[in-house]
Amino acid sequence: MPVNRPFRLSTSVLALSLLAAPFALTMAVAQQVDVTVAGEDEGLTNAVRGASLSLSLTQDDDPEAASAPQDYVAAARADYRRILTALYAQGYYGGSISIRVDGREASTIAPLDAPRQINTIAIDVTPGPLFRFGQAAIGPLAEGTELPTGFAAGEPARSGLVRDAAGRAQTAWREAGHARAGVAGQQITAIHDQSRLDASVTMRPGPRLTFGNLTVAGNNRVRTDRILRIAGYPEGAVFSPDELDRVATRLRRTGAFQSVSITEAEQIGPGDTQPITLTLNEAPPRRLGFGAEISSDDGLALSTYWMHRNLLKGAENLRFDAGISGINGSDGGPDYNLGVTFRRPGFFNHNNELTLNAEIKREDEAEYLLDQFTTSALVTRYIFDNLSVTGGIGYLTAREENAFETRRYSLITLPITGTLDNRDNALNARSGWYLNLDITPFVGLDDIDSGVRVYGDARYYHGFGDRFTVAARGQFGSVVGPDLLDTPADFLFWSGGGGTVRGQSYRSLGIPVSRGGVDYEVGGASFVGAQLEARFDMTDSLSLVGFYDAAMIGADALPEDGDPWHAGTGIGIRYNTPIGPIRLDVGTPANGDDFAKSVQVYIGIGQAF
Repeated sequence: MPVNRPFRLSTSVLALSLLAAPFALTMAVAQQVDVTVAGEDEGLTNAVRGASLSLSLTQDDDPEAASAPQDYVAAARADYRRILTALYAQGYYGGSISIRVDGREASTIAPLDAPRQINTIAIDVTPGPLFRFGQAAIGPLAEGTELPTGFAAGEPARSGLVRDAAGRAQTAWREAGHARAGVAGQQITAIHDQSRLDASVTMRPGPRLTFGNLTVAGNNRVRTDRILRIAGYPEGAVFSPDELDRVATRLRRTGAFQSVSITEAEQIGPGDTQPITLTLNEAPPRRLGFGAEISSDDGLALSTYWMHRNLLKGAENLRFDAGISGINGSDGGPDYNLGVTFRRPGFFNHNNELTLNAEIKREDEAEYLLDQFTTSALVTRYIFDNLSVTGGIGYLTAREENAFETRRYSLITLPITGTLDNRDNALNARSGWYLNLDITPFVGLDDIDSGVRVYGDARYYHGFGDRFTVAARGQFGSVVGPDLLDTPADFLFWSGGGGTVRGQSYRSLGIPVSRGGVDYEVGGASFVGAQLEARFDMTDSLSLVGFYDAAMIGADALPEDGDPWHAGTGIGIRYNTPIGPIRLDVGTPANGDDFAKSVQVYIGIGQAF
């Protein structure tokens, strides 16, 4: 608060707000601002500097953002309160603050009486002694409440600990069904001659409530009955904030809504219930998108899609996909695909989703030519927000031509997929992990053997500080049952190029075979791959990446010693955009006779993994 002399805290009773909001910072070019904090507490100095609005005005490099003198005076006057709050947050309650604008105390300068020019703003802070908790009491508490470690007698009396303790106590009561739990009262007293802070917070649990009436608002095209089916609102069950989050997640997952907002009524409903209002903002029903990726070896890939996000007024999704790849690639000809997918959320249960799809495709590779039609009916079960399992039945029919023969075959497939996604950001992860396992048993028709195809993908991300991230990926694949030469060509595994080993030529690692006097290559019955990336954010928009990839291909269902392998290494650049990073990678072989003798270039949207 502004004063007419250097500010000194002298009262013995301090009312600390438990719900103080963070301060917004303004950026501008300014004159010199000097900040001096007495003592050797580096954390306190950083906190004071971070709280100073005056200092923040000097940290913008845009000359067009220069502020007028009155802006600096207003910032300096605001700094008294901001710095005082920073002192409280570090446990200092007896400090003094002096802010001088060209020698004049800022509190004595009226906001509209600023000088025409300001040269120096000097901020001097004497924090005084560090206060410690004498009493740190809060209650009553719900069973299992975990209070912050520092909220205890004898610990530094940081004001944020009081807010944190109250917040955790409220959360614990709400998780126990007491939706209207809150703070009933607080008494926080600073005893200056003992450098002690006594904090006592009284909680008000309120009655244990059940979910009451749900009101749906904002939907114009999506039917209310379908919204209720998808949401799975547990009316009559004991109140749970986690369950409310799951209701919102189910609705957002459909893609039919731009926003989902849940509001709890302030007044308790009849019979100790908690009424809820669900407010929706529907997304435009139609959407068109595209993608592109180019590699110096496997050529240009283009894809596009069109979708309707509310086909039958029940958040059903109809999507058409088309793509062409291998344009001007070094091996084979262009590949084509055209597919249609229908998704219906809330299929018999709010945690289930039905997916029907069909696709026709052509793969024109150097080793084979494949024309294929597939269709399937799948049900996805969302077990948790980050864990899903998909299973169903499919049919595949194909015509396959290679150097030795042309054959036709059909399969009945029984795909099962499990996905566990714990990444902080699916488009550009900096922490967390991701696991995916596909198991596809297949029954051969038309004189083709049966078997099972397995593919696993594991990824891990770990950040070091704000700018450095290590990303690792492991892949495993296996086909069990049919002989290598009898296995459908697109069920086998290849390595080389984006997605497996960058720097090595596209699909350059397979299994050489000889049949009927004809020598050619086929994919492997087993595959093991690893990718490692080090990502460094040079700016908020631009990142530098170093990578090393390696993979092994085997002729049998399990890899063996002596199976062929290769590796690649290189560097890349990422430019962050709202739709994900734009990626440029340059790689070269890291082993074998081609070691560092060629260069492959990859451009696409999104991280490599």
